[in-house]
Parts: sequence; C-alpha cells; structure tokens
Amino acid sequence: MSGMDSLLEIRVLLDRHAREGTSETPVPGLTLYRASAPTEPMPIVYQPLLCLIVAGAKHAALGDRLFRYDAGKFLTVSVDLPVCGQVVEGPYAALSVALNPVKIARLVLEAPAQASPAASAGGLQVNEAGPDLVDAILRLVRLLDRPADIPVLAPMLEREVLWRLLQGPSGATVRQIGLAESRLSQVNRAIQWLQANFAAPMQVEDLARLAGMSPASFHRHFKAVTAMSPLQYQKQLRLQAARTLLLSQPGDVAGAGFTVGYDSASQFSREYARLFGAPPGRDAARLRAAPRAAFAVA
Repeated sequence: MSGMDSLLEIRVLLDRHAREGTSETPVPGLTLYRASAPTEPMPIVYQPLLCLIVAGAKHAALGDRLFRYDAGKFLTVSVDLPVCGQVVEGPYAALSVALNPVKIARLVLEAPAQASPAASAGGLQVNEAGPDLVDAILRLVRLLDRPADIPVLAPMLEREVLWRLLQGPSGATVRQIGLAESRLSQVNRAIQWLQANFAAPMQVEDLARLAGMSPASFHRHFKAVTAMSPLQYQKQLRLQAARTLLLSQPGDVAGAGFTVGYDSASQFSREYARLFGAPPGRDAARLRAAPRAAFAVA
C-alpha cells in the first residue's frame, strides 16, 4: 500500500471515530482532531507529540516563527511549547501520538550508535511523512475498529511508530527526548519549572542553574528550542492562563492578571491585547459567544 493510500484509509477511520474538536481514544497516547471549517487563532500548550495531518491545513505561531502544515506532513513537538494555532483550511483532520521519554530511551539504547544531535534543533519541526511512518500509524489507528486487540497490539505498534520517527528527518531531536543529559532535556528541566510556577517571579540565572548551564549558554539553547526567551515563554504561559480564567470567571479582568503574576493591571491589559488582538474583557466575551468546538483542535 502506498503512503497516499494509507493516508486515505486513516482519514476514513478518523471520519468514523473522531468528533468535532478533540477526541481521546481507547488507544493510549492516541488523540484525534477534526474541524469542519477554519477556526479562530487559539493559544494552546503543545506537549511532546507526533501529529500527522490527514486533511486540511493549519498554522502554528511559535514566538516569531510561523509553521504551516497540511495533509501528508507531520509535526514533531519535543518539549512543552506555548503556540497559537489556527485551522486555515477545512475540513481539517489530524491525529497525535504522545512522545514518552522512557519509551524513546529504550529504543535509543537498542539503536545503532549515532552522532550526537545538534543542540540547536528546534522544539517544533514540520516534515513530510514517509510511507513507512504513515503505514505504522495506520496500523495503530486500525485498532480503533478492534478494541479487543488494543491491550496486546497497541504497545507494539506504538513502539514501531516511535522507531520510524527516530529513523526519519526529526529523529535527531526525538532522540534527545530520551537522553537524560541532552541539551534538550536540560532545557526541559527549566521548561517544566516554568510550567508549574509561571505566576512566580523568575530569574534567568536560577533557571540556568536548574538546567546545569551557564546563563549565556542556557539563554541560547532555550531560544533555539522554544523560539523565544525565557521571559517571553513565561509571558505566553501567563497570558494563556489568564484567558482561561476569564472564560470561566468573566468580569474580573484585574483579578485574572494578578492571579497569573502581573502586578500592573495596565501592563496586563496591554500585553494581553498585543497577543490576542483585543483587551481582556472584549476578547473573553467574543470567545464565549463563539462555538467552543472550533477552538478545541490541537
């Protein structure tokens, strides 16, 4: 079966099993996405994953970089990244497979020795999906029609998907996910701290120490992975969290800003409007009036 035939069969399976927005599945780590039409830009934090686009097209803004991916391409995310995603061509269909560091590490130990991956590899990459990778993903998705096979076959098929990923164009970066002392893993220590403590004061020197690097080296590697500085990364997390608060607790704009770490209400409103295109109250009202399924597609 050709890669195109496999992609078409995956689409048929997604049409059968995926609802509008995001659909979790009985296959561990496998998530399906559908959008019937283009969506508004929506900030989201991508966690480490492989995402195969089956139909339509999407944009993802990371810092000052814009990525476009459409049918037949796959997105690899190697660390938690705050991005702004937008379906730009529908109908859109995609799926993701979570990237587990422990499972990747086991494969790396079995793989032939390879040169050390470049430390500057970005945390988000888009590539064409080869037929071997698409075929492995197809066999994993077919399990949705055979739920009794999932406990036995899903771990083996997930392992094959990860192996094909390691052998492909993003393999060097994926390999770093499983290496405890890789530059990517060192930067990820700081990212995990920022994720858990985004509202707290932050000093780059403290993050560099946590990552085991000098401040200059840490800043350089952090920006290479995330396409933004640690301060910009923290700001993205704060503003995304504030937007979620405003959707669930409308009316308290200043309170949302203070909750996520802002001392100045005017600075919060200014930076919020710069990122989302409208002041906090007006943006939240617009989102509450919009169909929520359109914003749930990762």
